Amino acid sequence: MNEQLFKLSPSNVTVEAGLSTGPVSVESYISPEHYAREKEQVFRRAWLLLGREEEIPNAGDFVTRDIDVCDANVLITRSKGGHVRAFHNVCSHRGSHVVLKPSGNAGKFVCPYHNWTYKNDGSLVGVPDESSFFNFDKKNCGLTPIAAEVWEGWVFINLSPEPQVSLREFLGPLADLMAGIPYPAAGHPIVIQADIDANWKAICDAFIETYHIPVLHAETIGTTYASPENPFAHMLDARMLGAHRLISTYGNANYAAKPSNKVERLGQDTHSTASVTSCSNDPALVSFLEHPAVNPTKSTSWAQDVYHVFPHVHIDVGPGGFWTHNFWPTSHKTTRYEARFYVPPAATVAERFRQELFISRVVEVALEDLANVARTQKGMQSRAKGFMYLQENEVAIRHLHSTLDKWVKASTVREALA
Repeated sequence: MNEQLFKLSPSNVTVEAGLSTGPVSVESYISPEHYAREKEQVFRRAWLLLGREEEIPNAGDFVTRDIDVCDANVLITRSKGGHVRAFHNVCSHRGSHVVLKPSGNAGKFVCPYHNWTYKNDGSLVGVPDESSFFNFDKKNCGLTPIAAEVWEGWVFINLSPEPQVSLREFLGPLADLMAGIPYPAAGHPIVIQADIDANWKAICDAFIETYHIPVLHAETIGTTYASPENPFAHMLDARMLGAHRLISTYGNANYAAKPSNKVERLGQDTHSTASVTSCSNDPALVSFLEHPAVNPTKSTSWAQDVYHVFPHVHIDVGPGGFWTHNFWPTSHKTTRYEARFYVPPAATVAERFRQELFISRVVEVALEDLANVARTQKGMQSRAKGFMYLQENEVAIRHLHSTLDKWVKASTVREALA
């Protein structure tokens, strides 16, 4: 077997990406002051990925999202004309949240405080006892709009009053690479949420490097992402894409569930490289898997790709479809973690069984990661160690820190992207 297959391509990707090879400070994981800079310089200026437009397929559909890192609650709607719009979910009267439901369908929104009423397009159309107000003009009192754009079905917002760059410019080479991916089952997510006692980057790091897998996940997916030929789970590829990044991970093509694990053996998908990265044989997967951005090296020993959309979302693609990880900061040492697994409605009992097995195994693995990052956060907060020592297969973590350093120092977004 060609050992070079299981090395990064290129093997010196850290140096070729122009990144430092020195230790990386842990200060950004534990410093309230650094978190405050991230809040203002990154999350209030970057385009933030919120989800899929399939969540609001019909006119009048809406969802609300808490963006704690920016002290915001966002209302996303689809207008009668089919446009996706976003607003601050804040009444113009006294600042109350207008919509209290996480999702639904409505042509109008009525504030629960004093019944001020807004149309789906954000305009104010009803004010009880309006004549008692002074020099009042409803036209100037609609919901405050937020810049919103849809790219390849992904909904982004920008909380700057005037975004400094377009979404396309922000995405840069990532948009070119991922353009045209036909995402299967995009309207049918299974959602998992958890509040984690760790900085958002600590959790993000855990899901974009494979060095830890043979050790931390030895009893779950250790032999799925590693093998005798690739014992340290070396990645297949890594690419730095402007502010964003990609890793493509090795999958043990000879993986087989242990004979003692009868449940997994029963549900194992023989058409994938790994039972825990696939739960569907949907025909739509054919065109999905043929896309150049999916398994970009087209290796037969492939498990999944992780696209890190800066700053806080991973879009993962694997043999059975795609899923996302969202890392929403809530303080310098806490995070709201959200995972969305997009699977088609099961047509048979066997498909439902594979889906249940897939989700249960993925959650089991995620819990191993999340418990570990909480321990890691405590270790960093002790200040016993001031630096991390990163190797080649942790290049995505190093690139994130390099990108963040640019953003917190840059006076403009265009400067940060340069």
